[in-house]
Amino acid sequence: MDSMTHTAPPARERLTNPLRGIGIRQIRLVSGMILFGYVLSHFVNHALGNISLEAMADGVKLHAGFWQFLPVSIVFYGACLVHTFLGLWALYERRQFRWKTMELIQLTLGLSIPLLVITHVLGVRLALTLYGHEILYPQVLFAYFVSWPAWRIWSLVAAILAAWIHGCIGLHLWLRMKPFYKRAAPLLFAAAVLLPALAILGVYQGGRGVVDSDSVEWRAENLSESQIGTRDQKAALDAAVDYTLIGYLSLIALALLARGARALHERRGGMINLSYGNGRTIRVPKGLTVLEASLRNNVPHASVCGGRARCSTCRIRIIGDHAALPEPSQREAFVLRRVGTDDPSIRLACQLRPAGDLSFFQLFLPHAVSAEGYGSNPTRIGEERYLVSMFVDMRGSTKLAEKRLPFDTVFIVNRFLGAVSQAVLESGGRPNQFVGDGMLALFGLATGRREACRQALRAAAMISANVDELNKFLSHDLREPIRFGVGIHGGEVIVGDIGYRDHMVFTALGDPVNVAARLQDMTKQLTCEAVVSDEVRATAGLAEDALPRHEVEIRGRNEPMIVRSVMETKTLAALLVEEQQAAA
Repeated sequence: MDSMTHTAPPARERLTNPLRGIGIRQIRLVSGMILFGYVLSHFVNHALGNISLEAMADGVKLHAGFWQFLPVSIVFYGACLVHTFLGLWALYERRQFRWKTMELIQLTLGLSIPLLVITHVLGVRLALTLYGHEILYPQVLFAYFVSWPAWRIWSLVAAILAAWIHGCIGLHLWLRMKPFYKRAAPLLFAAAVLLPALAILGVYQGGRGVVDSDSVEWRAENLSESQIGTRDQKAALDAAVDYTLIGYLSLIALALLARGARALHERRGGMINLSYGNGRTIRVPKGLTVLEASLRNNVPHASVCGGRARCSTCRIRIIGDHAALPEPSQREAFVLRRVGTDDPSIRLACQLRPAGDLSFFQLFLPHAVSAEGYGSNPTRIGEERYLVSMFVDMRGSTKLAEKRLPFDTVFIVNRFLGAVSQAVLESGGRPNQFVGDGMLALFGLATGRREACRQALRAAAMISANVDELNKFLSHDLREPIRFGVGIHGGEVIVGDIGYRDHMVFTALGDPVNVAARLQDMTKQLTCEAVVSDEVRATAGLAEDALPRHEVEIRGRNEPMIVRSVMETKTLAALLVEEQQAAA
């Protein structure tokens, strides 16, 4: 009995935790996926027009049989209503219109889709529901290609493109952080371009078939009143379309008016002060989230997911009394639980709407590393020269991601790569390739051999210092400090642009680069932070006994290799100083 009592709460928690993470954005995603499934099915049916009009007619029976099945139909039309009203809600709710171009296109297309498809949807579906008219491809294509003005066919093309692009952008924003997406993206892009093109071409081919078949006999068979309705029925359907369009435009106008009324109410309701803990204070209307206030006043604020409550990088810690703050929303509480914090003074800036003055500091400061000055290629394509290659890898990133939101993991990995890149740049090297949580850096593009080796060792020492600072900064968020491994080797390599057309990248190829990668892997076996080839040690001018010596086998090389292990890379800075003083 006792064991059942103890095991019940975790079971309940496993059942309820996923529900706590459901918010408006998750509902919008699910409803959008349902609609995208319908569009995909319909476009495949359109594409059958490239075979024949009869193939389209056969395909639509399967399409309609599934989507008009009562349970499916209820879910589909429910998703239509929910997705439409959530789009209007997004128009009202969004206070900051400094959107990325993709987001702005997505919202604009989403709001325009009902305007483009209302005539078609009501003309087909309402006619079936009210009058029992089964309007299929022959009737629809005759209307677009024969009866109606030419601009109506272009409105159909616009509806196809708007629905497809809107859905593809939504899928991209959802899938872009998934591990498989980078590999699948080329195939998905090809499908995203090919399917609407085939659908439009299928509609055109089907329309041509209808025009070629047009005759008195064909019209008698396909355009009888039992199939397309009487004049009065058409007039009733046209009136329904007009009223629906007016109603939808009124909802858009109402959302815009509500925005204006809210802004006026906020100004009359008073202003509040937000203090960032670094001496900066801004004054904003009540009702804004802290993140919206930061963006509106050009205050840098970390937010990897763009304020969607899909990460915790916008977290802030409240200074002083936090009892008067609004309770966390269901989604905010879910995210905070996911990152393992139960401190009530920590909140998500994208969700918190303070009603009074607030002081806080950001837990994650926005960070960007610029590599300006390295934009031009300093070498010729295919040039052979001596370079020092350094591979740096973050240890334990897989374990780091196990119980962390994907956006948070990306944020931490990017901060690590930023710390490494900063050390490389300040030492005179060049960050070259980023592979997952690792990086290849090159030294010697503008210096001689000795200086290139010293730059690489100096960079390794600075990486240690930068990562130590990063660990202190992230101490509240990491279960254990970030660790890393470094492999350094020099030699003759081929440098130049590698790739194809617009996808060329400057890099180095050759055995020394591969060896540096092997040495980085060897740090795990030797339980040290860095493994340096003896050639780099000697060329840099370090003493023979400065670092422990090892003779190791390198995969892909016939002869053993002499390397030096470095337990802590920060000690390299002192060794370089000692060598310089001895030389002086």
